[in-house]
Amino acid sequence: MTTGMTGRPDPRSRRARDATGLRAVRGVARIGAPAAAGLFLAALYGLPLLATAGNRLALGDPVYASQMVGLGAHAAAGLVVAAALVFRAHPSRRVALAAAALLATALCLLATGLGATASDLLAGRPPAARASLASGAWIALALIGGGLGLALRRAALPGLGPALAAGLALLLLLAYRQGILDGLSLVVEFRARRGVLLSALGEHLILAGGALLLAISGAILLALWRRGQGLVEGLLGGVQVVPAVALFGALVALLAGLLRWMPALRDFGIGALGPTPAILGVAAYLLLPLWRGINQALRAPDPATLDAAAGLGLTRAETLRRVRLPIGAPTLIGALRVASVQSIGLATLGALIGAGGLGRIVFEGMAQFAPDLILLGALPVVGLSLAAETALGRAEDAVRRRRA
Repeated sequence: MTTGMTGRPDPRSRRARDATGLRAVRGVARIGAPAAAGLFLAALYGLPLLATAGNRLALGDPVYASQMVGLGAHAAAGLVVAAALVFRAHPSRRVALAAAALLATALCLLATGLGATASDLLAGRPPAARASLASGAWIALALIGGGLGLALRRAALPGLGPALAAGLALLLLLAYRQGILDGLSLVVEFRARRGVLLSALGEHLILAGGALLLAISGAILLALWRRGQGLVEGLLGGVQVVPAVALFGALVALLAGLLRWMPALRDFGIGALGPTPAILGVAAYLLLPLWRGINQALRAPDPATLDAAAGLGLTRAETLRRVRLPIGAPTLIGALRVASVQSIGLATLGALIGAGGLGRIVFEGMAQFAPDLILLGALPVVGLSLAAETALGRAEDAVRRRRA
């Protein structure tokens, strides 16, 4: 970093970096914003937004934007186009903030419009009838969400993303409370399985959190075994190539044999099926990224810094606490971020061996060929992964900025 005589960052270099970044954003915005808006319009008006069927297993009949009730979808289209044109013309931070507001409004209008149309189409039909989101709706919602994320990143206001996400969640909750979204099959499945979903969510957090804590403890112990690092790397790398289902099956067989040999372990809640093999299996996959992150963090300080610490008379423990860990903190948080997201995803497979979690809803939907039931279990997994990625990513960036 360029500094002046006082040792402070040079404002001229900062302005130069900002100007370079703005030119790069403008180059992307000239092509990317209109292209994204075009894809949105193509999905909204060229693909079905809903599919109505006599029950949740039937394929259903497509419903297009021309059959939508009200002007919600068309107003959303106008707002998305306006956001793209404004951002293309001048992608500054203030304009990005305005574009984010337009896209957030479009998201609410499109969601409520889909719910109102679904309720209208199902009026007078048997209770088993369903109206599911079709490909056009999913693509349109994904494009709005992606554009919203990019606009928030360009706006670069601390806390704006979580605040906006909380606001959108509150508005959708109000729409849900008012019954605006009741016609959507996904909402019908949620109402029927709300208690089961909350229970599965708690189980999933226990599985993912338990595996992460176990893996952190194991990675620290393995990192401290300095003479066996080559063997550790080979073993942990070998685990990564084993399919998860095969690893879980092997752990079930291993635990079954262990319990036959030592039945007293059952008194501690250890079973051949259930959370125990699931936590062990997920933790085995998390060991490699955590172990590598710890080793890289310990090697982060340059030799001159370590020599200076030794010259000051710091012991190895003090050097670890006051030099190695502070300097390697961004690397540690990055490894934790990767492992956390991986843990949340892999915990879904725990349902295959009776561990519960959100995976049991996903696999129940697969067994019944019910796409909305699959989504009911999968969407919280995606939400948890994004929350962990965002929170730890922000923490990593904050530590890096503090060290810069």
